[in-house]
Amino acid sequence: MLSDPLFYAVAVPAVLLFGIAKGGFGSGLGVASVPLMSLVVSPVQAAGILLPILCLMDLISLWAYRGKWVWPELRSLIPASLIGVGLGTLSVGFLSAETVKLIVGIVALLFIAHYWFNNRRQSGITQTPIAKVYGILGGAGAGFTSFVAHAGGPPVSMYLLRRSLNRTEFVATTVVFFAVVNYVKLIPYGWLGQLSTDNLHASLILAPLAPIGVGLGVWLHKRVSDRVFFRFVYLMLFIVALKLISDGLRLG
Repeated sequence: MLSDPLFYAVAVPAVLLFGIAKGGFGSGLGVASVPLMSLVVSPVQAAGILLPILCLMDLISLWAYRGKWVWPELRSLIPASLIGVGLGTLSVGFLSAETVKLIVGIVALLFIAHYWFNNRRQSGITQTPIAKVYGILGGAGAGFTSFVAHAGGPPVSMYLLRRSLNRTEFVATTVVFFAVVNYVKLIPYGWLGQLSTDNLHASLILAPLAPIGVGLGVWLHKRVSDRVFFRFVYLMLFIVALKLISDGLRLG
């Protein structure tokens, strides 16, 4: 694998895409990384290779967006995400990654349709009872799909895009959320053997791309208006949803 040029031909753009998303541009864009790498390695191996790199990206992103996250949202999302990670660990061997992708893709499309028909986002970040329920569902869904295929972006976006956060608060909140989720995932990933010597070696080789991708994402984030940013996020979510559904329908 490490001597195969084709591996790097897909792994390099996959890592950069995730870095750009974590840097604050194109939330959900990183969902394409595991499917892209799955062209040359198994989805399970792709996820194992990417996780240590994502943890490095999280540290860089936390510094870039320090102090700008919204704690009331995280208080609902983070505890629920731990439930999702636990369910993901228990589902290993029972639920295929393709099935999870199909479910996430369909839900994401329904959310996008609802947004465009209403053409508005809810105002205020007051934690009403129903908002807390949505936060719990979004956090648990993101924890689960993130564990299976690093595809937690759509469930979190589906919740946070309905809150009145500006783009920096939106990105910073997702940065903290996924930093917690990814570092928690190290435990079950190690237990399941996904952090093997070969996978870690590949992660180490690709790690220098982490600051490049995150830096590019931060640079784009600072130069794009709120209106353009959120429209781009919805567009990326739409593209990702179609990709997830396409992958999920290949159940055979």
